[in-house]
Amino acid sequence: MKNVGGSKNKLLRRMQRDWQIYALLFLPALFIFIFHYMPMYGIQIAFRNFQAVRGISGSEWIGLRHFINFFNRPFWSRMVINTILLNVYGLLWSFPIPVILALLLNQHQSKRFRAFVQTTLFAPRFISLVVLVGMLYIFFSPMNGIVNRVIEALGGSRIFFMNDPAWFRTLFIGSSIWQLAGWNAIIYLAALSSVDVELYEAATIDGANKWHKIRHIDIPGIMPVIVMLLILNTGNMINSSFDRALLMQTPGNMPVSSIIGLYVYQRGLLGGQFSFTTAIDLMTNVINFAILFAVNKIAQKVGDGTNSIW
Repeated sequence: MKNVGGSKNKLLRRMQRDWQIYALLFLPALFIFIFHYMPMYGIQIAFRNFQAVRGISGSEWIGLRHFINFFNRPFWSRMVINTILLNVYGLLWSFPIPVILALLLNQHQSKRFRAFVQTTLFAPRFISLVVLVGMLYIFFSPMNGIVNRVIEALGGSRIFFMNDPAWFRTLFIGSSIWQLAGWNAIIYLAALSSVDVELYEAATIDGANKWHKIRHIDIPGIMPVIVMLLILNTGNMINSSFDRALLMQTPGNMPVSSIIGLYVYQRGLLGGQFSFTTAIDLMTNVINFAILFAVNKIAQKVGDGTNSIW
């Protein structure tokens, strides 16, 4: 009992000493509680036949009916496959590029060149997604698009890129890389800035070139950050940027652009099927958490036990 009382007194003294920090944390903690935890009460509408006039608790409890209805839809497997493929391809292509950009910029000696390249790469992040997709429609237009003009000048035939299912994933992932690669490289540049400068000096004395420094100093130095972000990205394997898919979807590419997030938006917000789409969203989040947990466990076993998010 004395130990418990002593620990409580130490805690109170610590809180009195650092009250400014707790005061600063109060508003962010309140924001997270109100907008991230309180809405969890509404998750139960996934198991109810929700009617707004009756409220959440007054609506009829129907159990797993909405989940069963989703799996009885003839196109559910196509949406799941489209979503997974879009995320897998995106992870394979989008994830390594910011790392490579950060490594190359870190090894360049000219500060002016680095500042110019960083500004050029970061700028697309501030372009609205609507504007970016509009640019895609203009550049890849089959009539006056610059890409088709170049193809025709080289002896090829015009392609309706935005309506061709074979080109949807390429344009989707490529536009995401162009817009976000430079911005995502900031995290790795920040991690590289914490690498001890004496390691580079010692490597130079030993005759190491830039490739040796990247391989033996830079990559090991940012590997914990790479693993952590890779784990977090795998936690979104069943989610996709539905707003980008919504803007890029055309009648021609619907076989590959129909993803879960877009279906939830169309059925939920546009169709008013709140319970049904809440059930779909809850299911995808549970699967994402399971994938995140599994990948985190794998990272712990493969690494030294520190390469994990918890």
